[in-house]
Amino acid sequence: MAGLYAVLRTRGSNWEESLAMEEQADWDAHAAFMDTLYERGSILLAGPLGGSGDILLVMRIFAPDDAPGMLAIDPWIRNGLLRITHVAPWTLRLGSLD
Repeated sequence: MAGLYAVLRTRGSNWEESLAMEEQADWDAHAAFMDTLYERGSILLAGPLGGSGDILLVMRIFAPDDAPGMLAIDPWIRNGLLRITHVAPWTLRLGSLD
């Protein structure tokens, strides 16, 4: 059965600090990829963590190893704009994702 996982990604070596997120190379392809994972229900929540170069994803997957495989085809992973730094099971204690 699939469970909830927190996936942390951080900016890679090809991230252009002088550009906004939407101005980074391959933004449209990255956004379309993320939208597809969201529509499939694999990504439930996603967004940058303020004041850092990190991005938090809450994913519904079967095992921690599923996240790197699933995200490997993200254009921003392939072109060095993002990299995965941590994947951990996440327990929702308050609220709902329904």
